[in-house]
Amino acid sequence: MRAIWKGAVSFGLVSIAVKLYSATEEKDIRFHQVHRTDGGRIKYQRTCSVDGEVVTYDDIAKGYDIGGGEMVILTDDDFADLPLSTSRAIDVLEFVPAEQIDPILFAKAYYLEPEGQAAKPYVLLRDALRDADRVAIVKIAIRQREQLATLRVRDDVLVLNTMMWPDEVRTPDFGFLDDDIETRPAELAMASSLIDSMAGSFKPDEFTDNYRAALQEVIDAKVEGREVVQPEEAEDEPAAAVDLMAALKASVERARKARGEDEAPAAAAAPAAAKKAPAAKKATAAKKAPAKKAPAKKATASSKPARKSA
Repeated sequence: MRAIWKGAVSFGLVSIAVKLYSATEEKDIRFHQVHRTDGGRIKYQRTCSVDGEVVTYDDIAKGYDIGGGEMVILTDDDFADLPLSTSRAIDVLEFVPAEQIDPILFAKAYYLEPEGQAAKPYVLLRDALRDADRVAIVKIAIRQREQLATLRVRDDVLVLNTMMWPDEVRTPDFGFLDDDIETRPAELAMASSLIDSMAGSFKPDEFTDNYRAALQEVIDAKVEGREVVQPEEAEDEPAAAVDLMAALKASVERARKARGEDEAPAAAAAPAAAKKAPAAKKATAAKKAPAKKAPAKKATASSKPARKSA
């Protein structure tokens, strides 16, 4: 595990250096948005709704909508002087019985690990909480947000549970609450009997996420059937060609690859072209060479003398 926060538990005049770790993790199977045809990842750009330009992180500020189309823009300087006295401390406010805290207030759980020489005061606070059978109400600032939390003991480790603020819990407002609905004693007795017949002890290990398991089987079947798409890596911009022939050859190979053609025909065509080249050179040389005259035939004795013209 990797610590996400470092600070100290302020317990009266005692300071306990601790590290904070996420105690839970989601096991959901995550997917990426990809192009259906080639599996390439889908990218998004941050664009301004006014001028349509792409905006970098350095030019992004926080805006608060005050209504009527007006926006108040806050910068980092506006947040610098806000009162976050618990930025590096977990201040213990009071100790209360655990049953007084409504579970709806709990948000996220973290493990606390003692740092350096803080093991002894850490164990002291842990044992004191266990003996008192109470939980500590504390304040902590995580990611620039002050939160209410509790400290309790679980498996010999201090666990911090962040909580919602009271004004963050909604009040249920449903119409049936105003209706006068009565239940008959016989119905209530039957429902109680059903609850008794289904009573048991909660054992978390007995429950599984059936949907996640079935989805994982589908993914495994896809992998075993090799229905897997490996998107091609983005090619770098071509550099200036020094060797023209090499650049042309690389362009031909890339074009063939893009069309799904094999490189074998290209390789086979190269030797054939090399064989044709000498023959073509010989033919050309033959055309350019002057024709030799045939030797004159000698007159034989039996040849007749030419007739004299009249």
